[in-house]
Order: sequence, then C-alpha cells, then structure tokens
Amino acid sequence: MAKYRIALDAMGGDNAPVAIVEGAKLAVEEFPDITVQLYGPEDALRPLIEGSERIEIVHAPEVIGMHDSPMLAVRQKTESSLVKAVLAVREGAADAVVSAGSTGALLAGGMLRIGRIRGIERPALAPVIPGRKKPFLLIDCGANVDCQPRYLQQFGLMGSVYMQSVQGVPRPEVGLANIGTEAEKGDKLTREAYALMSAQSAYIFKGNAEVRDVPAGDFDVVVADGFVGNVILKSIEGVSSLIMGMLKDSLRSSRRARAGALMMRPALRGLKNKMDYKSHGGAPLLGVNGAVVKAHGSSDARAIKNAVRQARSMLEGKVVEKIRDGLDGLSAKE
Repeated sequence: MAKYRIALDAMGGDNAPVAIVEGAKLAVEEFPDITVQLYGPEDALRPLIEGSERIEIVHAPEVIGMHDSPMLAVRQKTESSLVKAVLAVREGAADAVVSAGSTGALLAGGMLRIGRIRGIERPALAPVIPGRKKPFLLIDCGANVDCQPRYLQQFGLMGSVYMQSVQGVPRPEVGLANIGTEAEKGDKLTREAYALMSAQSAYIFKGNAEVRDVPAGDFDVVVADGFVGNVILKSIEGVSSLIMGMLKDSLRSSRRARAGALMMRPALRGLKNKMDYKSHGGAPLLGVNGAVVKAHGSSDARAIKNAVRQARSMLEGKVVEKIRDGLDGLSAKE
C-alpha cells in the first residue's frame, strides 16, 4: 500500500504536461510506497497515463501562467492545477506538493494556503547547490527580500534540519553569508543575526561565510536574506555558465585542443553531471506546514522524478516535525 501521496502540478513548467506525466511514471516505478496525484485538465492528462499504476488525476481546468500576478492568481484561480495541488496538502488529501510552475505562485500558495509552521516567522526557498568540496544548501534565495535577524536565525535551523534529514549530513555546519569572516563585519542585519545564531543550541553555527568562498562548499548550509541569496544564486549560475562556455570554446579552438578534449571527455562529463540541477530535483520551501518542492521551470521527466523523490524524502525524514521540535533550541544557550 502506498505510504505517501504526492500532489503534482501537471500543468506547471515549460514542458508540461508530457514531461510532468513521464516524471510521475518514473517516480512510481522507482518508489513503490508513493501515489502521485496529477492536477490538471482530465481530458489532456487521461491519454498520457493509460496503463499506469498509482497515478491519479484530479481535474483542474485552470492554469496559472508565468505572467500572472502570483498573489492574484492564487486568490482568483482557485480551480488551477497549482492551487488545487497546494490545497490538497492543507486539507489532508495529499502529503506533499511539487510544481515546476510559477515560483511566485507556489510561494504564495504555500504561505497563504498551507500556512507557516507555528513559530516560524518566514518560510524560505532553499536550493541545494553543487560546491567544489560538497553540495550546500543556500537559504533564502528570494522568498524574503527584507529580513529581520530572527528570520535568519530560523533559516539556519530549517536548513540544518533539511540537510540532515534529506541529504544525510550527520552534523550540518551553518554559515552566514557576509562580506568578511570576522564577527564584527557586515551591516546591522548580519551583525545582529550573527549574535543570535551564535547564542542558539539547535544547530551548529560556524560563523560568517565570505561570499567569494561560498561555492567552495566549506559549509553545509549558507544563510542569507532573500535579496543577497538570490544574487549569490544568480551569480553562481552565471559564472558557471560562463566558465563552461569558455571551456567549450577553448576545446574547439584548434585540432590539438579537440584531440585533448576527446581524452578529457569522461572528466568533463562527470563535471557536467555534478553541476546538473536535474539530479537534485528542485528547491524546498522550508517553514510551511507541509512538504513543498519547487522544480526548475525547464524540468524534464528525470528532474520531475527527482523532485518527487525529494518531496518523498522530506516526508520520510519528517522535516516539518523536526523544524517544529527544533524551535525550542533557538533560545539562548544556558
């Protein structure tokens, strides 16, 4: 019998609904303990799932587009695939929700429809990013542009719980993104957040993470307000794309370079796979009272399957419950 029910927005993303349905098929094939609920127009989805087991269709005739206002869409398009999938979690009809659709709409739906964990002041978006030494979680990446020190302290807890429960890191080390490693560096927000994070006992705080060193992977969790976190994320994406493009151009620049590229192909393929977002699935929205995963907008079937795996791992690891239990440890150390 299926243990976990995953609500999947079948109309979200660039490749919907075909890639979403194919991802659902891969997920139920790999995980015998899940049922996937596909939310979208039944006439469009029914032909795509013929013969599939543990995949259900929930009719949702409306679609939230990438150009819709997130807040208005969540309030007005109540019959949309994204909103109905989110509501299923709130109402107990599903255990987790996954969508490759509008990030803003999923954030609004998670915060307004599902609601926050009691005691968490702001949920946060938290992708896992490849680092030179090891992957790390960057939290927040855009859900909260204006933050208070208390929010950042809570982000550290949520990120630590996720890395331990889902990524299997025994003792996650948390850093605070800053312009220097010294405790007195930074603006008023980061200095006050540093003091709060140093005083708590819920997770291991290792001090400031200078932004230039963040991609090295010295920390398991890097905490930032949503503005700084989004800048770090976009910068890493841009520089990675730049380096890979320049490397490709160099390897094609001469006959000798092309010959060397043939010898380097296995190593280059390994590097490409290490940096592939599809292997992680998506970014969890941590702090809401349910498992919510935002898949990349251009996700293919493999990426969707891994996003479903991620949601399943959040449920199996009891991430929501552990965040709730960890709140007591945010008070000052005795």
